[in-house]
Amino acid sequence: MSSSTTAVERPREAKFPRIQQVFLALTFPILLIALGVRLVATPLFLWIEYHRPGFPADYWGMSTEQRMTYGSYGLDYIMNFAPPQYLGGLVDDDGAALFQGQEVSHMTDVQHVIQWGFLVAVILLVLSVLSVLYLHRRAPGAAAGALFFGAWLTIALLVVLLVIAVLAWERFFALFHSLFFDAGTWTFRISDTLIRLYPTQFWMDAAIAVALVAVIGAFVTMLITRPRMRSASRGKRAAVARDADGEPGGAGVKSVKSAQNPETGGRSAPWA
Repeated sequence: MSSSTTAVERPREAKFPRIQQVFLALTFPILLIALGVRLVATPLFLWIEYHRPGFPADYWGMSTEQRMTYGSYGLDYIMNFAPPQYLGGLVDDDGAALFQGQEVSHMTDVQHVIQWGFLVAVILLVLSVLSVLYLHRRAPGAAAGALFFGAWLTIALLVVLLVIAVLAWERFFALFHSLFFDAGTWTFRISDTLIRLYPTQFWMDAAIAVALVAVIGAFVTMLITRPRMRSASRGKRAAVARDADGEPGGAGVKSVKSAQNPETGGRSAPWA
């Protein structure tokens, strides 16, 4: 009874590590992209954009220093739990409201998307770490293989998105926004503050930066996990070789059975 029970349970036990591997591989691209978004959503990236050669100047004369100040307010707003009044109460040098109601509403929507997105990323990160620890104990080398595949999956996904963005950036940009925001809530006039602070070139550069972070992370992961995969593969081959040499539970048992003499009714022939 026990042997049959074991035979039934073993396939079920073997499925769970495989599920963990699939989870790691599919989650890894999400985590790398989330890391890229977090690094881009920083004052450093904002400063680089406003000061880099070729970045479009504001047509209505907003200086780089003003852009940096007002742009930082927008960045702080989406990355924190500030109320809408944080942006709605800002005024320019003439005392006029800097952000109109629709702009504040859209930035509030962005705030919610960013914060929920990062919360999901943190949960996936915790689950991924637990999966790596589990696989490290139950199936050495399995976590490295999953992360290696996840790195390749990241690069493949980014290549597809890159081709789509290059061929039709406007459509790609509109499709991306339509996934998270209601129609009509994210389109503005070129004279609105959001467009003056974050023009199209800003978003193109931000997308490139996120992709670069993800690609670098993917290649670093490949360099780290590949030796681990090779080591695990060598360990498996060594274990197979030991079994073939006749260690208990291995191929040596089969060699005894194969030594049976059919002419003696299946009795084992004497060892040489």
